[in-house]
Amino acid sequence: MNKAIVLFCISMILACGQKVKTELSAQEIVNGSIKISGGEGYQKNTFSFDFRDRSYVMERQDGRKILKRISQIDSNTVLDVKQHNGLQRFVNDSLVHLPDSMANKYGNSVNSVHYFAYLPYGLNDPAVNKKYLGRSRIKGKDYHEVQITFDKEDGGDDYDDIYVYWFDVTTLKPEYIAYEFHVDGGGKRFRQAYNERYVNGIRFVDYKNYKPIDQTIAVQKMDSLFMAGQLELLSEIELKNITVLPGNYN
Repeated sequence: MNKAIVLFCISMILACGQKVKTELSAQEIVNGSIKISGGEGYQKNTFSFDFRDRSYVMERQDGRKILKRISQIDSNTVLDVKQHNGLQRFVNDSLVHLPDSMANKYGNSVNSVHYFAYLPYGLNDPAVNKKYLGRSRIKGKDYHEVQITFDKEDGGDDYDDIYVYWFDVTTLKPEYIAYEFHVDGGGKRFRQAYNERYVNGIRFVDYKNYKPIDQTIAVQKMDSLFMAGQLELLSEIELKNITVLPGNYN
């Protein structure tokens, strides 16, 4: 047998014996998405922005996030401060007592706005579980579809919520998000990102916020409803006056 043919056959056998990786894992997709969207800048900066006549600030102290919301109510300045141990409310710099139920409600509200503002940062938190669902095609583009769930421990009050992200297969940026929530009667939402911009190296987007006409549809199938025009536009989520400044986080 010709020597070249023998070498070719050997190389083919070796190639067939190797497992060829044709797809990224959910973890690799999230890692790449965080890197392209801001990377370490999420942990080294102080953030502030305005949303619906309120101001939001995210700082860090001793490695922990401090989430703030500042509101003007009549002539009063209301500051809500959300940390790992709960929420405190200050009115004109004076601490006021809140019932636990109200503190939890306000805390979840503050956390939700900050959570969406910095996505995909946060998808590598310890309580996050990731599952790759495959590829989808939306408006002529291909996306990696990744499901996010949370452990009960350290997963927050909304640990049983389910999220699905559609990451552009080329850029790994999340362009669509669907989620199922259970507070305030529960429901499902679908968000379409638009108005992408980078502020000091950190990616920010606004969202068109939709809800399904049929609330029984699985959250993993919301992209199909979007393509079929079976979602109702509820609102637009717009962040304004964004600032990203270096923080002293040693």
